[in-house]
Amino acid sequence: MQVERLENALARAVFLDRHGLGAAGVGSAMAAIDALGFVQLDSVNTFARAHDLILWSRHRPYRPPVLNRLLARERAVFEHWTHDAAAIPMDLWPLWRMRFARDRMMLERRWARHRPAGFAAQVDGVMRQIADHGPCTSGDVGQGEARGKGGWWDWHPSKTALEYLWRSGALSVVRREGFRKVYDLTERVIPQAVRETKISDADAIDRLCALALDKLGFATSGEIAAFWAHVTPAEARVWCDTEMAAGRAVPVDVSGADGRIRRCLARPDLLDATVPDLPGRVRILSPFDPALRDRKRAEWLFGFHYRIEIFVPAPQRRYGYYVFPVWEGDRAIGRIDMARQGDVLAVRAFWPEPGVTMGKGRLSRLQSELARAAVFGGCGRIDYDPDWMRDA
Repeated sequence: MQVERLENALARAVFLDRHGLGAAGVGSAMAAIDALGFVQLDSVNTFARAHDLILWSRHRPYRPPVLNRLLARERAVFEHWTHDAAAIPMDLWPLWRMRFARDRMMLERRWARHRPAGFAAQVDGVMRQIADHGPCTSGDVGQGEARGKGGWWDWHPSKTALEYLWRSGALSVVRREGFRKVYDLTERVIPQAVRETKISDADAIDRLCALALDKLGFATSGEIAAFWAHVTPAEARVWCDTEMAAGRAVPVDVSGADGRIRRCLARPDLLDATVPDLPGRVRILSPFDPALRDRKRAEWLFGFHYRIEIFVPAPQRRYGYYVFPVWEGDRAIGRIDMARQGDVLAVRAFWPEPGVTMGKGRLSRLQSELARAAVFGGCGRIDYDPDWMRDA
């Protein structure tokens, strides 16, 4: 079989367009979540939380209260786990039954090593408390209990039970208070029609893999498995083989930023697609933006090497504690260290990427984006450090 070639320019444009960063943009926060498949939730708030910045970068009218409204009032999304905690479109909830069962088995195996006999009774007690008295947070259970040792098993037993019940599907997040999850019985959170939708594991795997490929545009079987962190690599390989045998997918050689070729899978019509238009404006993205979350893929496809330095000791950081990627068109043009300080957006440093020249036009576009970011972050003014513009 002759394998078609997908050149880097088209690959970049397709990938960014599938991630809601094309010129057409998205019409609402919910449209952005649907396009992406999920939005990672993160508590770091030096400027804006990751989920809020992800949605704002795709839908400029977005403001942080919208996501909790989609969760708590409209029931348009639910919270659960992909590679991390995430807000996921509600219509995908039936696909998570398989995840609930798998997480339940995994966590119960951990119990055998980390929890004493009788811990199951603790789970029953937390479940009864919520059934009888309504929604609760982790602070409402287990007062005075001794803690365990290590990881999230270092939590007190009732908090561990609460997390287990959420991960295994018996409880759901009904709303957020600040960044604290409020849990309730799943039957009181997830709409009845959604809960009554049954799907087999085989059909769930098929749909999850298909969605992953469609949202990525092109991918290896490993990338398909990693997209939701839900399907196993072996299951994804079988799915890819089945799709190719049926003619619903074809192998393509995708050219990376440095010319390296990666054999991927794509839908047959991808190679006939028109290159999507990408906006010329500058965008500030979250370090957890879905377009960059797979660091290895981002480096291969865009030539952009990014590592978050939160856990790097301050003297060893190359850039800063929480530095934001800066994008223009189909490439990264730099990264910026900025933070909200009261009602001021403090811009500490901007490092252009190698080969990027910060002429008057590009600098003006960057400062316009910073002005938009300041409004989004509730900042009345911007302060620039005197030496904020650094060398590449």
